[in-house]
Amino acid sequence: MKILVTGGSGFIGSNFIRYMLYEHPDDLIINLDKLTYAGNPDNLMDVESDPNYSFVRGDICDHDLVDRLMQKQQIEQVIHFAAESHVDRSIVDGSAFVRTNLLGTYTLLDAALRHGIERFIHISTDEVYGSTIKGSFKETNILNPSSPYSSSKAGSDLLTRSYCMTHNLPVIITRCTNNFGPYQYPEKLIPLFITNLSEGKKVPVYGDGQNVRDWIYVLDHCRAIDFILKRGKVGEIYNIGGGAERTNLEITGKILGILGKDGSMIEYVKDRQGHDFRYSLDCSKLRDLGWAPKYNFEEALEKTVGWYLENEWWWKKLKH
Repeated sequence: MKILVTGGSGFIGSNFIRYMLYEHPDDLIINLDKLTYAGNPDNLMDVESDPNYSFVRGDICDHDLVDRLMQKQQIEQVIHFAAESHVDRSIVDGSAFVRTNLLGTYTLLDAALRHGIERFIHISTDEVYGSTIKGSFKETNILNPSSPYSSSKAGSDLLTRSYCMTHNLPVIITRCTNNFGPYQYPEKLIPLFITNLSEGKKVPVYGDGQNVRDWIYVLDHCRAIDFILKRGKVGEIYNIGGGAERTNLEITGKILGILGKDGSMIEYVKDRQGHDFRYSLDCSKLRDLGWAPKYNFEEALEKTVGWYLENEWWWKKLKH
């Protein structure tokens, strides 16, 4: 199988490529990435020489490039990770989010339609549902995004679905909870806190730290995408979650404990604008198909802390 992975040099994309090369050694993986700040060649340094992997530097908004690539490589499946994804950046300037997440998705869908792609997996986020105090969102819930980032992702979800409804393009949409693990850009909560503490710096906690997120180890997300690629139904949406809801303060406390630090290393800062209180997904649809998380949250968090401590070469140049 020839698979085009967009944004494959980012956090989740690079973990997915490495996972697929190991689990499916007969598949050919083509990685299309613009290498913006979060797209890092170091993320896939260990597989650069793999004969089943190739890299193309380019913009998913580049119509001619995407068209040529799908035709020349005879792409059969597309896994679309590429996106601007950091909420804080979208609040400061949302223009890049609109361009990449909407126009880029349109460019890929349009090319996929022309070249008869067999499966198009659009990787989205739980943030498109907005916040909830009680209960968990099902795939049928209305979208109620709060930030320019999540709004642009919601728009790309709707655009993707329209290509299935209008053109019968074989698309599937996935919406996942917060990921953590190796190679995550150190502006995100868990790697930021690990790296700050390892440098003797305090960790910034928004507001009172009671905002709730469900967390999933990145390799479980990769396993879910692979599962959906093989067993998911065209035209459907699948929620993916780790079943590990924690407040930001709980996450902070666990990282402090692993590193032998105490609460004096916490610095409470002004809350983020439009900060959603709680994200929660009902993942029964995917679990009924036979998928479930494999990794225990606490064990995976300890493993992640260890990875960052052992790989300062990777993150120090990104932070400084």
